[in-house]
Amino acid sequence: MNAKKGYWPVTVLAAALVMFGGCEQQLGTKTAGPVGKNGKIAVILDTDICDDIDDTWALAMLLQSPEFDIKLITTAVGDTTARTKVVAKILQTAGRTDIPIGTGIAIGDMKKGHKQDGWVKDFDLSKYPGKIYLDGVQAMIDTIMNSTEPITLIAIGPLPNVAAALEREPNIAKKARFVGMHGSVRWSFSNKSKPQQEYNVASFIKASQAVFTADWDMTITPLDTCGKVTLRGDKYRKVLDCNSPMARVVIENYRAWAKRGNINEAQVESRSSTLFDTVAIYLAMMKRDFVVMENLGIRVTNSGYTAIDDKGKKINCATNWKNIGAYEDFLVERLTTPVGTANANSR
Repeated sequence: MNAKKGYWPVTVLAAALVMFGGCEQQLGTKTAGPVGKNGKIAVILDTDICDDIDDTWALAMLLQSPEFDIKLITTAVGDTTARTKVVAKILQTAGRTDIPIGTGIAIGDMKKGHKQDGWVKDFDLSKYPGKIYLDGVQAMIDTIMNSTEPITLIAIGPLPNVAAALEREPNIAKKARFVGMHGSVRWSFSNKSKPQQEYNVASFIKASQAVFTADWDMTITPLDTCGKVTLRGDKYRKVLDCNSPMARVVIENYRAWAKRGNINEAQVESRSSTLFDTVAIYLAMMKRDFVVMENLGIRVTNSGYTAIDDKGKKINCATNWKNIGAYEDFLVERLTTPVGTANANSR
């Protein structure tokens, strides 16, 4: 089992991309729209990369998506400096050291190392040519508050960074949209017909409650949808065999992660892990063709559930799939197509 996305009980958890060899429904109404004057969606990604490998897939998808103008990437929880090192190497590999990185709050499990250590063992972070902010929370605040266009904040991990940013500067909620991989509304992982405590919410309940009651437009992919995404067969083989830089980054990190996590090598050769976080990247594109969206009152309970509550904040929830196979095809295309030729208008 994987500890990241709610498999374990809470008690147990305590300048351009160089690519070679490639193989509207609104989120809300409080701001004018997410697309800036350059025709792109300005985004910040907050990630606990290195816990589950799906963050790496999601970051690669983000970098491969021409819809986005990536303003900042922040690392969340645990050894955030070690996580920053992985983000930095990915950005350097992608030729995107123009994107700043913010090292987030080191909180929670502070044990040294993580499952992707092997991939960065020879990478010297002190020689990284890009900008790294030591206070990632302040970098998040400054990026949002100084922006002349709306920011979409994509969170694919626990929420201490975002909650701390809200505490320091509540007005970020008026200038940003929130899109996250969080919660379990009607279904849990593995299609169980009842919700569960999902890790990103339940690991830091007070932080989640602060984020889920803030005055911004919110969209989430709960386990109901994102917990069903796994690439298998020919779809997975296209990524595994692709020689483009981002596809290689994904597979190299998957191998390193699997080795440290005692995942059978046969799995790496045959299928992906569950790719929860990629669905949040898709939703941040303002695309809805593959999912069923519901606007539901959601309340984070004191035990870490995301309960439907008519009195709760109205949140746009991707609660089911219209066509999960088409989404998987879309994901594969994004990961294997050189970014200069990716179809920004594809569904």
